[in-house]
Amino acid sequence: MLGWLAYLTVAVVWGSTYFAIALGLESFTPYGLVAARFSLASVLALAMGRLRREPWPPARELPHLMIVGALLLGGSNALVSWAELHVSSGLAAVLAALVPLWLAVFSMAKQPLGPKGWMGLLLGLAGVVVLVWPSGDARVHSGGLAALVAAPIIWSWGTLHGKHFVHGGGLLTNVGIQMATAAVIGLTVAPLTGGFLRGPLTHKALGAAVYLALFGSMLAFSAYVYLAKVWPPAKMGTYAYLNPLVAVLLGSLILHEAFGLRQVLGMAIILGAVALVQLRMGPAAPVPEG
Repeated sequence: MLGWLAYLTVAVVWGSTYFAIALGLESFTPYGLVAARFSLASVLALAMGRLRREPWPPARELPHLMIVGALLLGGSNALVSWAELHVSSGLAAVLAALVPLWLAVFSMAKQPLGPKGWMGLLLGLAGVVVLVWPSGDARVHSGGLAALVAAPIIWSWGTLHGKHFVHGGGLLTNVGIQMATAAVIGLTVAPLTGGFLRGPLTHKALGAAVYLALFGSMLAFSAYVYLAKVWPPAKMGTYAYLNPLVAVLLGSLILHEAFGLRQVLGMAIILGAVALVQLRMGPAAPVPEG
């Protein structure tokens, strides 16, 4: 049940972060946003880890935690934030949905998917394309597209690195170390890439940064780290197919965005694909504690 709760948390919360990033970028630079959200989130995560008296990770695993934080948060997340300055959030969601495909590619030597698994992954990607493919007037930027192609590769590689090399330490403590690494990267790189702000700091952008810190980083990233430990990579990675679905539902219900036949068809394809991969992979075996 904890695995399923973590999966739903990542699917729902991260479905809203593309919009929140776009709001934050009204005032923050990409690395300024990275510095703001992960500075706050890392302090909270480490403080909660101390209150829960979680064990610190072994010294030999600290470099690996920092590598994961640099790849996932200081690298992949920053690339997505930068790309959203140049391309639509819908296109960002489409290309971010390549995460399960790359997870499957990088782990197929130990966990082959088989025909049904690959069919489900490809079907899910097709559903995402149907759901959020940009309209004809969407902006196209080659650098933004390149960043969005690189981001899921980096994210998938970093996820598997953590799964293989990090086994000790408490959940919040480990998450705090990873986010602190990203915060240091943001604080270092932001002054070299245009500073922390690209415009006046608005209440909307500040609220978006706080939301990203508390929910996108603190809550959902903790759930993601836990999920990466207890579920097979390809099965866990299907959360990326549900993120755009959640974003479309929120947009139609709250922002009164269009919700027509294409949206219904895309969601139906996505749900079918996720069900196919989940049933193909079966129940996840528990990971022994290190």
